[in-house]
Amino acid sequence: MAIAQRLAGEEYSVALHSRAPAEAGHAIAAALPDASYFSADLLDDNARRRLIEQVLAHYGRLDVVVNNAGESRVIPHDDLLAATPDIWHRLYELHVVAPWRLVALSEPYLRAASTPEYPASVLNISSHAGVRPKGASIPYAASKAALIHVTRLLAKTLGPDIRVNAIAPGLVDTPLTNSWDEIRERWIRESPMHRSATPKDIADIAWMLTESRYVTGEVVVVDGGMNLL
Repeated sequence: MAIAQRLAGEEYSVALHSRAPAEAGHAIAAALPDASYFSADLLDDNARRRLIEQVLAHYGRLDVVVNNAGESRVIPHDDLLAATPDIWHRLYELHVVAPWRLVALSEPYLRAASTPEYPASVLNISSHAGVRPKGASIPYAASKAALIHVTRLLAKTLGPDIRVNAIAPGLVDTPLTNSWDEIRERWIRESPMHRSATPKDIADIAWMLTESRYVTGEVVVVDGGMNLL
Protein backbone atom coordinates (compact mmCIF):
# COMPACT_ATOMS: atom_id res chain seq x y z
CA MET A 1 0.00 0.00 0.00
CA ALA A 2 2.83 2.40 0.81
CA ILE A 3 4.22 2.13 -2.74
CA ALA A 4 0.77 2.91 -4.19
CA GLN A 5 0.40 5.87 -1.85
CA ARG A 6 3.80 7.24 -2.81
CA LEU A 7 3.18 6.93 -6.55
CA ALA A 8 -0.31 8.40 -6.22
CA GLY A 9 1.17 11.29 -4.26
CA GLU A 10 3.50 11.94 -7.21
CA GLU A 11 0.51 12.24 -9.57
CA TYR A 12 0.55 8.72 -10.95
CA SER A 13 -2.74 7.04 -11.73
CA VAL A 14 -2.57 3.82 -9.75
CA ALA A 15 -4.16 0.43 -10.43
CA LEU A 16 -4.20 -1.54 -7.18
CA HIS A 17 -4.43 -5.30 -7.16
CA SER A 18 -4.89 -8.11 -4.66
CA ARG A 19 -6.48 -11.52 -4.54
CA ALA A 20 -8.73 -10.59 -1.59
CA PRO A 21 -10.43 -8.99 0.24
CA ALA A 22 -11.90 -6.78 -2.46
CA GLU A 23 -13.62 -4.48 0.03
CA ALA A 24 -10.28 -3.43 1.51
CA GLY A 25 -8.80 -2.88 -1.93
CA HIS A 26 -11.65 -0.64 -3.02
CA ALA A 27 -11.38 1.32 0.23
CA ILE A 28 -7.66 1.92 -0.26
CA ALA A 29 -8.23 3.01 -3.87
CA ALA A 30 -10.97 5.41 -2.80
CA ALA A 31 -8.58 7.12 -0.39
CA LEU A 32 -6.02 7.88 -3.16
CA PRO A 33 -6.23 10.78 -5.62
CA ASP A 34 -6.59 8.70 -8.82
CA ALA A 35 -6.71 4.97 -8.17
CA SER A 36 -8.75 1.93 -9.03
CA TYR A 37 -8.81 -1.58 -7.62
CA PHE A 38 -8.80 -4.91 -9.48
CA SER A 39 -9.04 -8.38 -7.97
CA ALA A 40 -7.19 -11.34 -9.47
CA ASP A 41 -5.60 -14.60 -8.36
CA LEU A 42 -2.09 -14.41 -9.80
CA LEU A 43 -1.74 -18.18 -9.59
CA ASP A 44 -4.25 -18.34 -12.46
CA ASP A 45 -2.81 -17.37 -15.85
CA ASN A 46 -6.22 -16.42 -17.24
CA ALA A 47 -6.67 -14.07 -14.28
CA ARG A 48 -3.27 -12.49 -15.01
CA ARG A 49 -4.35 -11.82 -18.57
CA ARG A 50 -7.70 -10.37 -17.47
CA LEU A 51 -5.96 -8.12 -14.96
CA ILE A 52 -3.81 -6.51 -17.65
CA GLU A 53 -6.84 -6.18 -19.93
CA GLN A 54 -8.89 -4.51 -17.19
CA VAL A 55 -6.18 -2.02 -16.34
CA LEU A 56 -5.75 -1.10 -20.00
CA ALA A 57 -9.49 -0.79 -20.53
CA HIS A 58 -9.70 1.56 -17.55
CA TYR A 59 -6.63 3.72 -18.12
CA GLY A 60 -5.75 3.22 -21.77
CA ARG A 61 -2.01 2.87 -21.14
CA LEU A 62 0.56 1.24 -18.87
CA ASP A 63 3.79 2.94 -17.83
CA VAL A 64 4.91 1.08 -14.71
CA VAL A 65 4.41 -2.47 -13.40
CA VAL A 66 5.18 -3.22 -9.75
CA ASN A 67 5.29 -6.94 -8.94
CA ASN A 68 4.68 -6.99 -5.19
CA ALA A 69 2.45 -10.03 -4.63
CA GLY A 70 4.01 -12.53 -2.26
CA GLU A 71 3.51 -15.28 0.25
CA SER A 72 5.77 -16.66 2.97
CA ARG A 73 5.98 -20.18 4.38
CA VAL A 74 7.88 -20.64 7.64
CA ILE A 75 9.79 -23.93 7.47
CA PRO A 76 13.04 -24.62 9.36
CA HIS A 77 15.82 -24.89 6.79
CA ASP A 78 16.96 -28.25 8.13
CA ASP A 79 13.47 -29.79 7.88
CA LEU A 80 13.89 -30.84 4.26
CA LEU A 81 10.82 -33.06 4.01
CA ALA A 82 8.53 -30.28 5.24
CA ALA A 83 9.40 -28.25 2.13
CA THR A 84 7.10 -30.31 -0.07
CA PRO A 85 6.91 -30.11 -3.87
CA ASP A 86 3.52 -28.39 -3.57
CA ILE A 87 5.08 -25.58 -1.52
CA TRP A 88 7.95 -25.23 -4.00
CA HIS A 89 5.53 -25.10 -6.94
CA ARG A 90 3.23 -22.56 -5.28
CA LEU A 91 5.99 -20.16 -4.22
CA TYR A 92 7.74 -20.33 -7.60
CA GLU A 93 4.43 -19.81 -9.41
CA LEU A 94 3.67 -16.73 -7.31
CA HIS A 95 7.16 -15.21 -6.99
CA VAL A 96 8.69 -16.09 -10.37
CA VAL A 97 6.17 -17.22 -12.96
CA ALA A 98 3.47 -14.65 -12.14
CA PRO A 99 5.83 -11.62 -12.34
CA TRP A 100 7.31 -13.03 -15.54
CA ARG A 101 3.88 -13.45 -17.12
CA LEU A 102 2.68 -10.00 -16.06
CA VAL A 103 5.76 -8.45 -17.67
CA ALA A 104 5.35 -10.58 -20.80
CA LEU A 105 1.68 -9.66 -21.12
CA SER A 106 2.44 -5.98 -20.44
CA GLU A 107 5.47 -5.65 -22.72
CA PRO A 108 3.76 -4.24 -25.84
CA TYR A 109 1.83 -1.68 -23.79
CA LEU A 110 4.90 -0.65 -21.78
CA ARG A 111 6.82 -0.17 -25.04
CA ALA A 112 3.97 1.89 -26.48
CA ALA A 113 4.00 4.21 -23.45
CA SER A 114 7.80 4.47 -23.31
CA THR A 115 9.75 7.50 -24.58
CA PRO A 116 13.52 8.15 -24.58
CA GLU A 117 12.98 10.75 -21.87
CA TYR A 118 10.73 8.51 -19.76
CA PRO A 119 11.31 4.80 -20.37
CA ALA A 120 8.67 2.46 -19.01
CA SER A 121 9.54 0.68 -15.79
CA VAL A 122 9.13 -2.69 -14.09
CA LEU A 123 9.83 -3.03 -10.39
CA ASN A 124 10.04 -6.47 -8.79
CA ILE A 125 9.85 -6.83 -5.01
CA SER A 126 12.25 -9.60 -4.00
CA SER A 127 13.70 -10.08 -0.51
CA HIS A 128 16.85 -9.89 1.60
CA ALA A 129 16.42 -13.69 1.68
CA GLY A 130 17.04 -13.78 -2.05
CA VAL A 131 20.47 -12.22 -1.54
CA ARG A 132 21.65 -13.97 1.62
CA PRO A 133 21.18 -17.65 2.64
CA LYS A 134 18.38 -16.74 5.06
CA GLY A 135 14.60 -16.47 5.00
CA ALA A 136 11.44 -18.05 6.33
CA SER A 137 12.07 -21.19 4.29
CA ILE A 138 14.41 -22.46 1.59
CA PRO A 139 11.65 -22.50 -1.08
CA TYR A 140 10.77 -18.89 -0.24
CA ALA A 141 14.39 -17.72 -0.35
CA ALA A 142 15.12 -19.63 -3.56
CA SER A 143 12.07 -18.19 -5.32
CA LYS A 144 13.09 -14.65 -4.34
CA ALA A 145 16.63 -15.29 -5.58
CA ALA A 146 15.19 -16.51 -8.88
CA LEU A 147 13.17 -13.30 -9.17
CA ILE A 148 16.39 -11.29 -8.83
CA HIS A 149 17.99 -13.20 -11.70
CA VAL A 150 14.85 -12.79 -13.80
CA THR A 151 15.04 -9.05 -13.09
CA ARG A 152 18.56 -8.82 -14.49
CA LEU A 153 17.76 -10.98 -17.51
CA LEU A 154 14.72 -8.86 -18.35
CA ALA A 155 16.67 -5.63 -17.92
CA LYS A 156 19.20 -6.89 -20.46
CA THR A 157 16.44 -8.03 -22.82
CA LEU A 158 13.90 -5.19 -22.68
CA GLY A 159 16.10 -2.07 -22.73
CA PRO A 160 16.17 0.69 -23.72
CA ASP A 161 12.37 1.01 -23.83
CA ILE A 162 11.71 -0.75 -20.53
CA ARG A 163 13.84 -0.56 -17.39
CA VAL A 164 13.64 -3.47 -14.92
CA ASN A 165 14.85 -3.23 -11.32
CA ALA A 166 14.21 -4.93 -7.98
CA ILE A 167 14.07 -4.13 -4.30
CA ALA A 168 15.24 -6.70 -1.75
CA PRO A 169 13.77 -5.65 1.61
CA GLY A 170 14.82 -7.03 4.92
CA LEU A 171 12.43 -7.03 7.87
CA VAL A 172 9.61 -4.55 7.28
CA ASP A 173 7.08 -3.56 9.92
CA THR A 174 3.78 -4.79 8.50
CA PRO A 175 0.78 -6.66 9.94
CA LEU A 176 2.42 -9.89 8.72
CA THR A 177 5.52 -9.31 10.86
CA ASN A 178 3.82 -7.90 13.96
CA SER A 179 4.41 -11.11 15.90
CA TRP A 180 8.04 -11.57 14.80
CA ASP A 181 9.41 -10.22 18.08
CA GLU A 182 12.57 -12.33 18.19
CA ILE A 183 13.55 -11.45 14.63
CA ARG A 184 12.82 -7.75 15.21
CA GLU A 185 14.89 -7.69 18.40
CA ARG A 186 17.83 -9.21 16.49
CA TRP A 187 17.44 -6.67 13.68
CA ILE A 188 17.44 -3.79 16.18
CA ARG A 189 20.42 -5.25 18.02
CA GLU A 190 22.64 -6.23 15.09
CA SER A 191 21.87 -4.14 12.02
CA PRO A 192 23.89 -0.91 11.55
CA MET A 193 20.65 1.14 11.48
CA HIS A 194 19.38 -0.54 14.69
CA ARG A 195 15.80 -0.80 13.48
CA SER A 196 13.58 -2.65 11.07
CA ALA A 197 12.23 -0.93 7.96
CA THR A 198 8.96 0.94 7.65
CA PRO A 199 6.76 0.61 4.56
CA LYS A 200 7.75 4.21 3.74
CA ASP A 201 11.41 3.17 3.56
CA ILE A 202 10.54 0.70 0.80
CA ALA A 203 8.17 3.09 -0.96
CA ASP A 204 10.89 5.76 -1.11
CA ILE A 205 13.21 3.36 -2.97
CA ALA A 206 10.36 2.27 -5.23
CA TRP A 207 9.76 5.88 -6.19
CA MET A 208 13.47 6.45 -6.81
CA LEU A 209 13.74 3.42 -9.10
CA THR A 210 10.55 4.35 -10.93
CA GLU A 211 11.86 7.84 -11.68
CA SER A 212 15.58 7.11 -12.25
CA ARG A 213 15.57 7.03 -16.04
CA TYR A 214 19.06 5.53 -16.47
CA VAL A 215 18.95 2.78 -13.82
CA THR A 216 18.16 -0.76 -14.94
CA GLY A 217 19.12 -4.27 -13.85
CA GLU A 218 19.78 -3.12 -10.29
CA VAL A 219 18.77 -4.84 -7.07
CA VAL A 220 18.59 -2.44 -4.12
CA VAL A 221 18.93 -4.20 -0.79
CA VAL A 222 16.95 -2.28 1.83
CA ASP A 223 17.76 -4.02 5.11
CA GLY A 224 19.41 -1.37 7.28
CA GLY A 225 22.83 -2.85 6.51
CA MET A 226 22.07 -6.34 7.82
CA ASN A 227 23.56 -7.79 4.62
CA LEU A 228 26.96 -6.49 5.76
CA LEU A 229 27.09 -8.91 8.68
